[in-house]
Amino acid sequence: MPIYEGQSVEDAIQNGLKALGVTQDEVQTTIIEEGKKGFLGVGKKNAQVSLEYMAKQETENNSETVNETEADNEKSSEEIETVEEVSDKEAEQAEKLSEGLDDQEALTQLGIYLTDITKELNAPATIKTSRDAGRIVFDLDTSKKGLLIGRHGKTLNALQYLAQVYIHRIAKDKLPIVVNVGNYRQKREDILESLAERTAEKVDRTGMPAFLEPMPAFERKHIHAVLSKKSYVTTHSEGDEPYRYLVVEPAKKYY
Repeated sequence: MPIYEGQSVEDAIQNGLKALGVTQDEVQTTIIEEGKKGFLGVGKKNAQVSLEYMAKQETENNSETVNETEADNEKSSEEIETVEEVSDKEAEQAEKLSEGLDDQEALTQLGIYLTDITKELNAPATIKTSRDAGRIVFDLDTSKKGLLIGRHGKTLNALQYLAQVYIHRIAKDKLPIVVNVGNYRQKREDILESLAERTAEKVDRTGMPAFLEPMPAFERKHIHAVLSKKSYVTTHSEGDEPYRYLVVEPAKKYY
């Protein structure tokens, strides 16, 4: 497995990404050596990381969605920017709403909020709500699924984050929200379980921690649940939303 070096972990990661010609969300990063500054140049060590390309696995597991939305996915960065612009407008609307709305009224307002965003994204959607494992699921039904999902689900995750922030702002109770398009979330769960298994095996084999890509809280919780059954690894989250990520490390540290 190729090892990449840099003065810091971030530098090493960027050197590896440049060498591979990929983005960070397409690889699994393992830190081998965090590096040392040394004293007056003595004892200085570069940081070392390994990058494992993972896009192939996700593409295979989600080939139907990729084939259906490939052209739209190329616009995902633009769509995320549009989501952020729309959210600024909608934030003003939220500020005008009374805080502490009851559950049903808050959910109604959230449905209107998400509908308006899909129109701004040129992918107007109708919304159906349901409950699943204590969560309230907003299913967005549109003929342009790719525009609302985005590359690797980034646009959908942006919508997910905005929906959770919005409902927390206006609702009296803390309501767990999931935003879904088609059967993306179901396919994503299969991918996450496969990712969890591969990551646990690699951490156990190398004795080194692995850092997963940022993901929504309920996806991190799903991986936590899968790996809680494995006594040889532990998991915890680091970072701030919406860039909070999961760390998988050996139950007994070897580094």
